[in-house]
Amino acid sequence: MSGPLLEIRGLHAAYGKIEALKGVDIDISPGEIVALIGANGAGKSTLMMTIFGKPRARAGQILFDGRDITDLATHEIARLRIAQSPEGRRIFPRMSVAENLQMGADATDTSEADRISALERVFALFPRLKERLSQRGGTLSGGEQQMLAIGRALMSRPRLLMLDEPSLGLAPLIARQIFDAIRTLNRQDGLTVLIVEQNANHALRLAHRGYVMVNGLITLNGTGNELLQRPEVRSAYLEGGRRA
Repeated sequence: MSGPLLEIRGLHAAYGKIEALKGVDIDISPGEIVALIGANGAGKSTLMMTIFGKPRARAGQILFDGRDITDLATHEIARLRIAQSPEGRRIFPRMSVAENLQMGADATDTSEADRISALERVFALFPRLKERLSQRGGTLSGGEQQMLAIGRALMSRPRLLMLDEPSLGLAPLIARQIFDAIRTLNRQDGLTVLIVEQNANHALRLAHRGYVMVNGLITLNGTGNELLQRPEVRSAYLEGGRRA
């Protein structure tokens, strides 16, 4: 396809009377990693959730591969092979690693061969999950739970993977492993990725392009390197160890 894989135009969303998104415009081309950065409460997670149907958009349009998905139900959006690894991981703590991964595969209509292929890919990225297949998700370490959350999303063989704060609360070494896995998925598999990440420095170095969100609006965009050099980005999100 020649156009964007994901195209968002004039998107508004709210929680009751509180407007969280105020006319957001974003494009993501096939095979891109796009980072979305901003302070806590800027609306980044709301944007991801609105793409997935909860909350509903109050105005604007979301197009995926040229199709309007603005009013689709969440399960219908998942079947289009859009997958999300949400903030806080949200794995099923009483279910085993294997059962958590199976839940990801059940989100789409995939063949048994596709499920086996997806599982092999997950194990290649995160060998630790294979070692803990029978272990309950809630007994895993924080890093292992993040691997499981991403692995569960990958089991649907997504065309677009959305990651919300994948390094949150992780030790630097484990966070680096997560970022390396994202880079591998993009370079080797051509996977398109939208990432919301508290560590703006890591996110922009990983991403082809980035957007800065402030109070529900996109205020800046450019390549990852361009945004890293912008004085306002450096002062707000990079200098002094500050993270967003």
